[in-house]
Amino acid sequence: MPHVAVVGATGLVGDLIRRVLEERAFPATSIKFLASARSAGKSVAFRGRNYAIEPLRPEAFAGVDLVLSSTPASVSREFSPIAAKAGAIVIDNSSAWRMDPDVPLVVPEVNAAALDRIPKGIVANPNCSTIQLVVALKPLHDWAQIKRVVVATYQASSGKGGKGLVDLDAQTAAAGRGAPIPPPTAHAGQLFGNVLTLDWKLGDDGFTEEETKMMRETQKIMGDESIRVVATCARVPVRTGHSEAVSVEFEKPISPDEARAALRSAPGVILADAPMPLDVAGCDEVFVGRIRRDPTVVNGLCLWIVADNLRKGAATNAVQIAEALLTRRA
Repeated sequence: MPHVAVVGATGLVGDLIRRVLEERAFPATSIKFLASARSAGKSVAFRGRNYAIEPLRPEAFAGVDLVLSSTPASVSREFSPIAAKAGAIVIDNSSAWRMDPDVPLVVPEVNAAALDRIPKGIVANPNCSTIQLVVALKPLHDWAQIKRVVVATYQASSGKGGKGLVDLDAQTAAAGRGAPIPPPTAHAGQLFGNVLTLDWKLGDDGFTEEETKMMRETQKIMGDESIRVVATCARVPVRTGHSEAVSVEFEKPISPDEARAALRSAPGVILADAPMPLDVAGCDEVFVGRIRRDPTVVNGLCLWIVADNLRKGAATNAVQIAEALLTRRA
């Protein structure tokens, strides 16, 4: 039963990590909640007790065995190594460590064995859109070996955190009153009644950082750099729940019925006819539907994948990593 610290505890994902730890009755000898100095002194409830938020500083990690961190990448680069040096295993939700070859990038349903080697004391929690993709791809890859993946995402406003939701809610409320739409503060443009394709930083190659994350992270998690992945990511006016339209080309034949059989028995997957973000909000599973042949390639399928981006796409996956660590080290 480890001594646990939740870092970034007042943020949207950090607060949800606290709730998921409580929901899943995560075993802990003690727990503390850390955040920036401006949040210090606030309190949060956990298992019937109020805990004061402590400021994030190096000495806060003394005696901590396990850290679940959800901070900006710049903060993570500074404090996750400090926590690891103090003796903790850090499960880091930022983008800072995901492609570091000495940091496992883990989705427990896909590659829990990567937790057997953690040389830097840091485990990376993948990008939200990547997590739901690989949970659905893994059983299909085991069945017929994936060659190529083409994915288009329809990502919720909450992917930008609480500030994204403030944008969307304010714009929606103004539109409902017939008032002028307020300018965005988190998103790259007006999200209400709109779709944004450049809601992430654009790279020199024409891909956004979100698209690049999906392409690179999928290969690392699946443990197969031969899988070719191309992504187009868009932000849509939905509060919670990312959706993905996915076309997959395989080395071997696989029928829609065989795909359903593989997915039906896969951990963390729920088959549905046509899942929607409203269906999956508050759920920890990845929902897969609209499975059909892709007539443009020899061995191809088309899928529709939906998941709660704050739970399975962030907080729940982090807690599941912690659970897998305890199981593998028992």
